[in-house]
Amino acid sequence: MKCYEVLFLCTGNSARSILAEAILGRIGGDRFRAHSAGSHPKGAVHPAALALLEELGHPTAELRSKSWDEFAAPGSASLDFIFTVCDAAAGESCPVWPGQPMTAHWGLPDPAGIPGPGTARRAAFRETYFALERRIRLFLDLPLATLDRLTLEREVDAIGRA
Repeated sequence: MKCYEVLFLCTGNSARSILAEAILGRIGGDRFRAHSAGSHPKGAVHPAALALLEELGHPTAELRSKSWDEFAAPGSASLDFIFTVCDAAAGESCPVWPGQPMTAHWGLPDPAGIPGPGTARRAAFRETYFALERRIRLFLDLPLATLDRLTLEREVDAIGRA
């Protein structure tokens, strides 16, 4: 069975893309390998993202904020799917990706943009997590091996609007 390489992109790679990487890493099984990166990585995972992931039982030791250059370099894994999860990353000029991956925009508001460490910020991170989880579960339910590329592109685009 094919193992699909999936990259989640966000500008800072500190919150949304990290959450998506952790979610797919846990529920994707042996069929998917999840990655995340940013065009201008913050250099650290947002503490609220780490706290939520730990609260929900995700391993976090391997999560780190990294540049998308790691995935565009010669010898990098051949990517099958790239999902942008922030509007800024979707509008940027991306590198040439190995493997000619299918891309889709799954934009969500930035939970790190909520000021302060309080209840509103925690709620925003939870809302983002569960929105990403819903989209990723819809993606996992697609019969990837049986859909032609055009149909699959429509399906993954539609998930971003779900």
